[in-house]
This record gives sequence, structure tokens and C-alpha cells, in this order.
Amino acid sequence: MTAWLLLGLAILAEVVGTTALKASEGFTRLWPSAIVVVGYGVAFYCLSLVLRSIPVGITYAVWSGLGIVLITLAAWWLYGQRIDAAGFIGMGLILAGVVVLNVFSRASAH
Repeated sequence: MTAWLLLGLAILAEVVGTTALKASEGFTRLWPSAIVVVGYGVAFYCLSLVLRSIPVGITYAVWSGLGIVLITLAAWWLYGQRIDAAGFIGMGLILAGVVVLNVFSRASAH
């Protein structure tokens, strides 16, 4: 269970870092740039701990799938990025893939 909580923290830290990357304006703004560095640092440290107990394929599938959805939603909320119907369908398929992989696949670390 701890590994899954760490994976959740890693995903959230990566989402914060990626969201701040836009606000850093090419690393020309100090505080958003610092958030990027700290966010990615926390994300990769937590990810390295997760990989001790969850297989890399499962970890990366969950990391990237949830990261894509959360970053897209953050961009919509913070930066006004538009999401069309195809975007919502695609995000739904990504989430469905993560669920299938974790609930039905024998490759998962349960």
C-alpha cells in the first residue's frame, strides 16, 4: 500500500512540476522555475522508491496515464486550454486502460 501512496505522490508532484513549467516561461521566472525543479525532484525520488515493489511497466502505465489526464485537467483549469469531445474520450480510454491493467492483468503487483 505504501508504494501506491508514493506513486500517487509522485504523480501529483510531476503534475505540479509540469504545470509550473508553463508558468516558468522558459525558466525566466524564479518561483515557477523553483517549483518545477522541486516538483520533478520529489516525483523522481518517489518514483525510484515505488520501483522497489511495483514492476516498472505497471508503474509507468499508471504514472503516464494518470499524469496525462491530470495535466490536461490542470491546463484546462489554470490556463484555459480547451478540451474537445475527442480529448475527453481519449482521456477516458487512458483511464480505462489503467484500470484494466491494474484490476485484470496478472502483470500487476497485487
